Order: sequence, then structure tokens, then C-alpha cells
Amino acid sequence: MKRVLTAVVALLLAATGCSSSPKSGGSSDAITNAPTGSTEPRPSGSITVDAAASLTEAFDTLIGQFQTANPGTKVTVKYGASSDLSTQISQGDAVDVFASASKKNMDAVVKSGDAGPPTNFVSNTLEIAVPPGNPAKITKLADLAKPGVKVAVCAPAVPCGVVAAKVFANAKLKVIPAANEQDVKSTLAVVQSGEVDAGLVYVTDVRSAGAKVKGIVIPAGVNASTTYPIATLKNSKNAALAQAFVTYVRSPAGQKVLTADGFSQP
Repeated sequence: MKRVLTAVVALLLAATGCSSSPKSGGSSDAITNAPTGSTEPRPSGSITVDAAASLTEAFDTLIGQFQTANPGTKVTVKYGASSDLSTQISQGDAVDVFASASKKNMDAVVKSGDAGPPTNFVSNTLEIAVPPGNPAKITKLADLAKPGVKVAVCAPAVPCGVVAAKVFANAKLKVIPAANEQDVKSTLAVVQSGEVDAGLVYVTDVRSAGAKVKGIVIPAGVNASTTYPIATLKNSKNAALAQAFVTYVRSPAGQKVLTADGFSQP
């Protein structure tokens, strides 16, 4: 009989122990079922990005990768001259992220109170682009100053136009352009069409054009560069997704794409 009572007591104690677990089991389940790593919600929704025209190929790839890595997101991008994009943003254009080819144009947006603190993410330098057949027989920068040679550059207010002016000043060359284009892609286009004998564009644009143009290197001693800053805009309707995109651009995956397209570290 004593053995039976002992067994009953043991069973009762075991049952009591099992039922004495805290009633906060819901929180335990939440921790158990939570995904590993960050508990922050994944970005979702859509954003609009304004980006310098020279970023076209790299950003097209980056955006595709970003959307694949973040299902349910959509990034719409508008490319153009950084000077024009900066003005449009300051005039109320609804944008979530601005990637500029010039610190000056980014500074204007920050000064107007439209953007948060920017971060430099790449830099770019110039190269001479000529049509494949190189009919004017351009071999060096000094050839652009020869009589009769038609040269295209970006407009003076556009970052690639500002850098082109620095290159000519560094080389002590007086070049009167036959065309001042609205952005670097337009400058590249008139070279490709044969409307001009040469154009000053970014090394990234010569690379992206492939066989449509031939590149002629500008000596480092006279070449000039521009730094690209990126920032989220203060009136963004999806600040979380905007910041996630900026973070991706600056991440190793984003930098790998930009480097492959010919951009350099800032």
C-alpha cells in the first residue's frame, strides 16, 4: 500500500510540474517562430529614384537585383542630367532617392531642405569617344583643338560638361564645341551617329556603348573626375524602402555592379 501511495504522489508532483509552466507561452512561441537574423520587417511598396544619366546601365542592373531580393517592391527610375533633376526636385518633383553625378547638384537639394545627409558612393572620369572608323584620326586630347574637328561635350551646367571644362583647362587647350548636349547620353549619341568627330564622355559610357564607339584614354595628369553622392529625400512616401535601396547601392553587391560598369571608388 505504501508503494502505491508513493507512486500516486510522484504522479501528482509530475503533473503539477507540467502545469506550472508560465502562461506567457504566446511570447515563447513568437520567439521560436520568429525568423532568424533581423526582426525588422522586409521593405515593401514602391519608390521613385532620380539618377544621373551615366548611371543608366548600372542602376538598371541594380534595380533588377534589388527587386528580386525584395519581392513585392517596385523601383521606378528617371534618368537625366543631375542639374535638371536637382532643379525638378527643388520645384516639388515627387522623388524618394536622388543619385547625382555632382556634389554641387546634391548640395542644392540638401540646402533647399529636400534631402537628408548624402553619401558618396562612386566616382567617374572622362574619356574621348570617337565613331568606330575614327574618320578624323583622333589619337590624343590635343587633336580636339585642331581646326575643323567637331567636338561634342555636355552643356556647361551639366556635371559632365563641368568636368570636360576642367580637362581642357588642365591641358591648356582651347576647344570650341560643335555641340553642347543636355546630358552624357546625348553627347554619346551624336558621336555614335557620326554627327561629330569626337566627344568627351565618362569612361563608363564608352564601356556601355561597346563597339558603337572607340575610346581614347585621357592622360591621368590632365584628366578630371566627379564624385557621385546619393541620398533619400525628406518627403519620401516610403522612407523605409528608400533607405533600403540606398543601403543596397552602397553594399558589396551594389558596388560590384558599379565597379563592373567602370565606376571607381569615391
